[in-house]
Amino acid sequence: MASADLRQELDCSICLSIYTDPVTLRCGHNFCRVCIDRVLDAQEDTGVYSCPDCRAESQERPALQRNITLCNIAESFLSTLPDQEETGYLCTYCIHSPVPAAKSCQLCEASLCDDHLRVHSKSAGHVLCDPTTALGNRKCCVHKKILEYYCTEDDVCICVSCSLAGEHRGHLVEMLDEASEKKKEKLRNVLQKLTTKRGDTEKRIHSLQKRRREDQGKVVGLTDRVNALFRDIRRQLKDLEKRVLSEISRQEQCFSLSVADLIQQMEIKKDELSGKMRHIEELCNMSDPVTVLREPDTGDLCDTEDTERHDSQVRGAGDLDVGLISGTLHTLSDIITGINTGIYVQEDTDILLDVTTAANDVQISGDRKTASSSHINQNRSVTPERFQSHPQVISSRRFSSGRHYWEVDVSKSVSWRVGMCYPSIDRRGNQSLIGDNNKSWCLRRFNNECSVLHDSTDIPLAGNIPCDRVRVYLDYEAGQLSFYSLGDPIRHLHTYTAALTEPLHAALGVWRGGRITISGADRVQDWEELA
Repeated sequence: MASADLRQELDCSICLSIYTDPVTLRCGHNFCRVCIDRVLDAQEDTGVYSCPDCRAESQERPALQRNITLCNIAESFLSTLPDQEETGYLCTYCIHSPVPAAKSCQLCEASLCDDHLRVHSKSAGHVLCDPTTALGNRKCCVHKKILEYYCTEDDVCICVSCSLAGEHRGHLVEMLDEASEKKKEKLRNVLQKLTTKRGDTEKRIHSLQKRRREDQGKVVGLTDRVNALFRDIRRQLKDLEKRVLSEISRQEQCFSLSVADLIQQMEIKKDELSGKMRHIEELCNMSDPVTVLREPDTGDLCDTEDTERHDSQVRGAGDLDVGLISGTLHTLSDIITGINTGIYVQEDTDILLDVTTAANDVQISGDRKTASSSHINQNRSVTPERFQSHPQVISSRRFSSGRHYWEVDVSKSVSWRVGMCYPSIDRRGNQSLIGDNNKSWCLRRFNNECSVLHDSTDIPLAGNIPCDRVRVYLDYEAGQLSFYSLGDPIRHLHTYTAALTEPLHAALGVWRGGRITISGADRVQDWEELA
């Protein structure tokens, strides 16, 4: 109990808690610095200061002297107390000061500190457990006895009376510790499964975060490209505006100077004509016929040819060089063409191969992007959709509008056909071969030579063509189907133009143990260079 007495001596009489930074008044009483400052501040308006304990008064605010010895004692005492936040439960019998509990007695329904635990009953009926306040839950609600067993049939904790004479008589029971260990084992198994699932979830989160970063990078890159493109467009338009306005201004100055010069010449001519008119009027008013007849002939006084020449100069000076201005404005069409080339980007989602159309000598990969020539019969069912005569397959996706492009890696095959076809293409016989009918178009490689093929018309492609990777481009509305070799540089091979009457599917053919892989458009910059 000495600990409780010491605790009372270390309590501040204002806050009733252990001293914090204790200070001493002249009367000798001690308080927390914050507590006594608050009291003295409240007394300041009265003009009299008094001690909260003995009421000793003073006219002046008392000086506060820090009590170093008391401060050290309070800190030492606090360091000896267990951390109450770790246990969370207090001794039931330490009523003068809160002391953390070390154990709880299920029979007594009380919590005990170390001191009270030493004098507590050691009999078997007094079952000790970790500190808790829910001691009532550890007794049988019927017999008021401690729960010692677990009924496996009813899944409840019971006392000895329940198992011997109660409603659980004859049931299979286990000791609480044994039943608890079994349940813990089950919980560990569940925990392991949950841990595995959480690991998988974390992997998916990392994958999605990576994809989000990649998408954000693409957005930033595309935004930068569009901003740069429109900055260049604005610069070109500004330069074009300056050139056109400058040309108009130059021509306007030339026009103004020419017209001003002509006006001056015509004013002089007008004065000359006015003088001649006055002279002729004088002759007409003369009565002396001899004088009139001696005047020179007046036929040259009205020079129509000179007048027409001046009229021509006036009309010529008034014509702006519209052709030159129009030619400059044609630069707008080049800028617009650059816009279409620079900002038109359409990426297709993945193109997957349709296994239901694959011939039985064509093996399709699990991701449905790779077709391989196989000597092993795949034993797929024979259906009207499946190719029967040639190792071919078409895509499950069809294209009936818009512009699309996709690429094929053919580096693992020496003989192949890549193109597009109508869904109505024959599936058996020689007429089912891609390019050998009017329902398909293809680029093919055979005997180390490349050619394009449609309706059995073979067009050889001259030169050494690197064909490890090819691109197929479709503009459905324009009826154009183009083939490109994705070498360095990209090379346009051929373009077919036709009036398309059906949707189109990507079509592949592979021979001689080769393997080809199809993919969507994944390199936009290549397409911009191509365009």
